[in-house]
Parts: sequence; C-alpha cells; structure tokens
Amino acid sequence: MKLFAQISEHQGGTDARDLIILHGLLGASGNWRTLSRNVFSKHFRTIAVDLRNHGRSPHSRDMTYAVMADDVVELMNSMDIERAHVLGHSMGGKVAMTLALAHGSRVDRLVVADIAPKAYAPDHAGILEVLSAVDPASYTDRDAIELALAQHIPSAAVRQFLMKNLDRDGNSYRWKMNLPAISDAYDHIRGDIEARGTFPGKTLFVAGGASGYLDASDMLRVRARFPDARLHVLPGVGHWVHAEAPDAFSEAVLSFLTPASA
Repeated sequence: MKLFAQISEHQGGTDARDLIILHGLLGASGNWRTLSRNVFSKHFRTIAVDLRNHGRSPHSRDMTYAVMADDVVELMNSMDIERAHVLGHSMGGKVAMTLALAHGSRVDRLVVADIAPKAYAPDHAGILEVLSAVDPASYTDRDAIELALAQHIPSAAVRQFLMKNLDRDGNSYRWKMNLPAISDAYDHIRGDIEARGTFPGKTLFVAGGASGYLDASDMLRVRARFPDARLHVLPGVGHWVHAEAPDAFSEAVLSFLTPASA
C-alpha cells in the first residue's frame, strides 16, 4: 500500500539521516507537523506518515501490525531509504516495534512513545462507537458536529483531536479515517504485537508519568524483545506525550538519537 507522508527536509541540507514518525490510533501525520518542521528537521529529514485507514492514506479491511509494518517498508523502498530512525506513538509505537522485530536491518534507532508490547483494555471502544454513530454527511456545520460529539465526549481536548479527522465533502463533511475497518480491527490493535524475536538495536521508550500506559513494571517484558532498551519518564504527563510536553519530549528523543559520539 502506498502511504501518504509529510516530509520536512533537513534544514542543514540533504546529507542527513531519516527519521520516520508513526502516529497513534485516530491520529495522522499532521499531529506531528510542528515538531517535525520546527525541531526534528534541524537534525534529520523527517517523514511523518499517515498509516493505512488514517489521514490521506488508502483504506483497507486488513489492519494487522504486520501489514502496517510492511506498508512502512514499502514507503522506505519507494523513497530509497535503506535504514532510518523510527519513532512511533501508541498504535504507531506498536507498528514501529513490529517493524524493528520483523525488518530489523531497516531500523537504526527506535523510539517508542507511551506504549508497551502488551494487550490493553478497550479504552477507546466508546469513542469508536460515538464516532460511528455521528454521520458527518448529515451536517453542514463543524460546530454542530462537535456539539453532537460533546454529548458523549466531555473532554474538549479529545474532541478537538478527533475533529482533525473531519474533511469537507462539498456542502457537508466526512471522516477521513476508515471507521468500519478500525472498529473491526480494534481488538487486534489493542492487543499485543504478533512479531517475535528480538531487536538488538538501541531503543528508547518514553512514558508519560501520569498516563498509565507504560511504566517501569513493563520493562522486563520490553527487554525480552528489545534488550538494549532504556526508559525515560516524563513526570505528570499523560498519554499524548508529544503534545502535552513537546519540549521535554523532543529533548529526550534528540538526546537519544543524536548522542555526542554519533
């Protein structure tokens, strides 16, 4: 599958390593635009990807982590990228882990943001149900769509995140993401990754200290597959670590990807 990607060229010229960024569930490459353009592109050519069934990438009923990792390999091949740093958040972190385990020679250093290689509770099931029940095509006003979401999703921040998936379709709207496929695949998405083996490369896990998705108790499980992994915790930060604490997050990532000896 040919994925859509937003590319931020290296500000220092063309001779730079590549950093591939993979977003989380119901996200898109645009979630990373500010960090990609203003921070990471000072050090890398940055490639923020829309994973299948999200953003501007094609839709498919098949949504396993294996096929999503293969999509990234196909993108790398199309761009003549032999090897790259890979950063993934949440669902994108599981894609990144799968990519490293199944195609380890293509990954230089790996950054996994606030997710572990394990199964999670169905915390997003309610949001998927609400999104599926709200048909944007029946609305001509964005505010009315947000009001419909607000009846079931009280958090304004979550609603604004979800509203980024709206696309204007003539006089009405549509969801960019493939909600039926995502809903059908949700039990798989929240489950453990299938890829086995180990990735020997250097790996950084960044946890939000207040998120509950990843903490020190997960590191035994992590190091069974990623033996050269380290954990960096951002105190008081929730699951959207890159949005809630962009400076602290980018500092942790860059200190890992651009060590003085590199």
